[in-house]
Amino acid sequence: MMNRVVHVVDDDTAVRRSLAMLLRSASHEVETYGSAEALLQAAEATGLAQGCIVLDVRMPGMDGLSLMEALSQRGIRLPVVVVTGHGDIPLAVRAMRAGALDFVEKPYAEERILEAVGGALSSSREASRQRVLAVQAQAKMGALSPREREVLSALVEGKANKVIGFELGISPRTVEVHRANLMEKLGVRSLPEAVRIGLAGGLGGPG
Repeated sequence: MMNRVVHVVDDDTAVRRSLAMLLRSASHEVETYGSAEALLQAAEATGLAQGCIVLDVRMPGMDGLSLMEALSQRGIRLPVVVVTGHGDIPLAVRAMRAGALDFVEKPYAEERILEAVGGALSSSREASRQRVLAVQAQAKMGALSPREREVLSALVEGKANKVIGFELGISPRTVEVHRANLMEKLGVRSLPEAVRIGLAGGLGGPG
């Protein structure tokens, strides 16, 4: 499995180097950037390796919150650990609302920043796993007919065959046939497995 990279963004050279040294001593791969613009430039030029971002929120030029917004607009959704030396609670709240996974105040204990990075990397791995499952589920669902997809969507919502038949204007027996066909196409033997694929593929979302 490819190693995850911790992308450290801090305009203070000494802080950047010491944090990189600490993370490498804990067996993390690290890339460092002296500004938000430098990370954004790297992201646009070659893309960012999967992992997480440790981000000083107050920097000259583009600040950390603006960088988070710019990355989001580009579809880059690595977990972010925000670091600040100012103890600014409103800023912490803004960062969390903007999607930061964790917030660490300077000066921080080594254990605290390592814990935050470990949590972010675990989140990154889970997000990658969910993306893979979603792609696989959508590929499987691509084999379904429009009617079979409608039946699967109704099953994901927990509806009984009679209700599905009534809503779609078909008999419960026809619902059974569609259900059997879609399960065969999805390569599953039980309804829960079919529902799991439907959920992973984006059916039955909020609302």
